[in-house]
Amino acid sequence: MTALTLSTAAAPGLRADAIVVGVAKGAKGPVVAPGAEAVDAAYDGKLADVLDTLGASGAEGEVTKLPAPAGFKAPLVLAVGLGTAPEKDAGFGAEALRRAAGAAARALVGAKKAAFALPLADAADAGAVGEGALLGAYSFDAYKETAKSGAKARGDKAPLAEAVLLGGKPRDKAFKAAVERAAAVAEELNRARDLINMPPNDLTPAAFAALAQDAAKANGLKIQVLDEKALAKGGYGGILGVGAGSAAAPRLVKLSYTSSKAKKHLALVGKGITYDSGGISLKPAGHNETMKCDMSGAAAVFAAVVAAARLGLEVNVTGWLALAENMPSGSATRPGDVLHMFSGKTVEVLNTDAEGRLVLADALWAASQEKPDAIVDVATLTGAMVLALGSRTFGIMANDDAFRAAIHEAAEEVGEAAWPMPMPEHLRKGLDSPTADMANMGERMGGGLVAGLFLREFIGEGITWAHLDIAGPAFNEGGPFGYTPKGGTGSAVRTLVRLAELTAAGDLG
Repeated sequence: MTALTLSTAAAPGLRADAIVVGVAKGAKGPVVAPGAEAVDAAYDGKLADVLDTLGASGAEGEVTKLPAPAGFKAPLVLAVGLGTAPEKDAGFGAEALRRAAGAAARALVGAKKAAFALPLADAADAGAVGEGALLGAYSFDAYKETAKSGAKARGDKAPLAEAVLLGGKPRDKAFKAAVERAAAVAEELNRARDLINMPPNDLTPAAFAALAQDAAKANGLKIQVLDEKALAKGGYGGILGVGAGSAAAPRLVKLSYTSSKAKKHLALVGKGITYDSGGISLKPAGHNETMKCDMSGAAAVFAAVVAAARLGLEVNVTGWLALAENMPSGSATRPGDVLHMFSGKTVEVLNTDAEGRLVLADALWAASQEKPDAIVDVATLTGAMVLALGSRTFGIMANDDAFRAAIHEAAEEVGEAAWPMPMPEHLRKGLDSPTADMANMGERMGGGLVAGLFLREFIGEGITWAHLDIAGPAFNEGGPFGYTPKGGTGSAVRTLVRLAELTAAGDLG
């Protein structure tokens, strides 16, 4: 993991592999951003002109490398685009700083130390830059030869080893707290990314549960793991039904962080399908290759609970990981089968590829039994949500409009793209079944909304609840951008942590 530190050192005298400066897109060309004054002075105040000559515009994520001025101990200056320059006296937004730091960290792969001379108007800016740098420096190479024989064996380069934030205040409590928060959140989000990127032959439900047990022990959390026998005894028909076709048995993991000063209890529920073939309703060719990511919701919940513990938040947070592998076999659940859910309801399975809502239903009802102040579930639930919102935005549904709005605001605050979605009552009728209490499929149009209506049936009376469908942004199949890598992204982790912080502060319900 990349180290993160604050420093009051001047850029010219700092020993590093590179000095990172910000450049914005101005009306007449690139504009050097605050924080880079010493670097600009070393270019006789003409750094913007030099960058303009090199073709830099200051566009978001743009990276331009140039030799450091004479007298600098770092050999390289890296200018990273911050996007359009803000109005006079207005600062750069946290997300612009986060993305710029991430782009710079990605460009500095192989470097041991980089100094970030980006705008730091306050502690919040320091946290944003630090978080972006740590997220941008992420790489997943556990299964490469380099992991065993060293980066030089194949010419691969290691991620940036240390990010130093210039202009920070190491002894200032606010700056120190912001950097510590950034490190905790980024490290746990990167843990979620690792889980999502792991191949499904290694990350079975049992293996995921074992990793959660290790993390619980390391972070002082309570953990309970229900195996297939305990699930059968408890009547968890949804989780068992989804996992029935796999040789890898399902698990339900309850991970609990408690604070002696807590006044609120937040429950988080994550879909953890460690591999989704679609079951008997097999996915078509071309749709299976990335289905190891169908446990991204559980990974996000896992990471958020551990982050809450590391931050010592004054709120009780319980994470429920509904883990199963959805495979076709002679023992698999068939279309037409009826499952007896943990809540007592019966569900007719019309499509075994609508399995995430089945495991979530059992976990949501289990979470409801503890009567938390709010429940938030996270899932790569529907392709319909991707069609609606694209690959970078997750949808938010809730049984309370104010709660949905609060989650949307929290997501925007931490830089995660999200959008509130409705729950039209007329779509509920499509879930009726002539055989069981309800079916796991309804109308095709508005499928993402139908899935939310299904989940709502398994929320205890009077409990505030929201559903985050992260099917779009959970796994990036395109090229990396900003602080987002190719592969698992850790979507929703930062939103969940922020929700926990707001709940602890009494600002969320």
